[in-house]
Amino acid sequence: MVSRIIPVDPFDLTIFGGTGDLARRKILPGLYRRFWAEQMPEDARIIGAARSEMSRKDFQDMVREALLEFVAGAKRDTDRIEAFLDHIHYVAIDAKGEGGWPDLKAMQRDGVVRAFYFSVAPGLFGDLAERLHAHGITDDDSRIVVEKPFGRDLASARTLNATLAEHFDEHQIYRIDHYLGKETVQNLMAVRFGNILFEPLWNAQYVDHIQITVAETVGVGGRGQYYDKSGAMRDMIQNHLMQLLCLIAMEPPHQFDPDAVRDEKLKVIRALDPVDPSDIVRGQYGAAKGTKSYLEDVEDSGSATESFIAMKVHVSNWRWKGTPFYLRTGKRLRGRASEIAIIFKKTPHSIFGEQEEQRGNALVIRLQPNEGMNLRVTIKEPGPGGMRLVEVPLDMSFADALGPEAADIPDAYERLIMDVIRGNQTLFMRGDEVEAAWAWTDPIIDGWEARGDRPKTYEPGSSGPEESAMLLHREGRRWREIRE
Repeated sequence: MVSRIIPVDPFDLTIFGGTGDLARRKILPGLYRRFWAEQMPEDARIIGAARSEMSRKDFQDMVREALLEFVAGAKRDTDRIEAFLDHIHYVAIDAKGEGGWPDLKAMQRDGVVRAFYFSVAPGLFGDLAERLHAHGITDDDSRIVVEKPFGRDLASARTLNATLAEHFDEHQIYRIDHYLGKETVQNLMAVRFGNILFEPLWNAQYVDHIQITVAETVGVGGRGQYYDKSGAMRDMIQNHLMQLLCLIAMEPPHQFDPDAVRDEKLKVIRALDPVDPSDIVRGQYGAAKGTKSYLEDVEDSGSATESFIAMKVHVSNWRWKGTPFYLRTGKRLRGRASEIAIIFKKTPHSIFGEQEEQRGNALVIRLQPNEGMNLRVTIKEPGPGGMRLVEVPLDMSFADALGPEAADIPDAYERLIMDVIRGNQTLFMRGDEVEAAWAWTDPIIDGWEARGDRPKTYEPGSSGPEESAMLLHREGRRWREIRE
């Protein structure tokens, strides 16, 4: 397979928070990998901006160290890294004051795409937007990239959207959710809308239920203070899993166009039913040998914040009425895995007599690790002795199916940043989408807080609280096993 790399237009990308952890781990290495793939134009510039006073050379040295740490394999090439560093610049900026802004303005060029990545705390978004506008650094074609969290409830999300809208039009605002940049997530749309095989079956008549799982083996670690104010519901369900649900449940857009796609996603969110308290299971990981409990990690013995949540939700429209969607995410679980499983109904009548119970066909889309898809089908077990049925997967990993180049799948941030430069908002959330998600989420959180519900303790390395298994068992279903 020959990969087609399409260069982007010349650009100046300013990274506010350029010395921060996200810039070091994801943004700068992602930009370097696009440079290595020859997708970055020769005159592109990357401008780090942060409070620290440092020279351009000092910042280049920091970037070099980050690339050597977070870029692996053949791409860790000394000559290529040095060539990339020629594109790196730096300016010291006071986000809440006036320091550095004239310097940043002087660095802007005409005739190139101007993009500004807000890799900072959300509390600084308004200050940055206001000063970019006040100092005349942006123009009508400039773009800003904002990281989650997009508020912590509907009221704060509306305030944030209004603040950004004072200085930028909606077409200039790129709310980034890195899950939407994953290759397999985009392939979900290709599988659905590019193959006649699946779309006729993609509805309540043929689908028994759908499972979306994002499992992590790590605890909250150094994010304890932030995480304890957020929890799994705000940190994962309201954004990442909500976006995956939308892509599964949405109607076909009239074309693959940013607003057409996002219009259909918004319809899904607005069709979500309120969730009954009995359909929600929250948990906190306990202590194990050599590891701290959640309460120890966040240093609050009375915390009622969940590190795990499982829930059953329904989409009330013609396509999905009656088909449950089971969402599950948590920390310190048995394995690290992100997957979507579409479980189809069993055949209405078995012609093979008494057989061991079959679970029906399933299409499993694996987001990480080992990106790929497999379709579970029923076949005859080879050999004599009658018609014995067994389940086997028709398996496709990207590396096996598409060749060695496909094994080197671009990181989500690489794809999304290039989409910002192109001006393509398809994989970014729109303001009304964010607000609709919070409008559904807020009553759920308000409900358990009003009831005084506390999370169930679960053992690290398990699949979560036992109650989460019962969420499916009571209806004759079961979770797919969490595996690396």
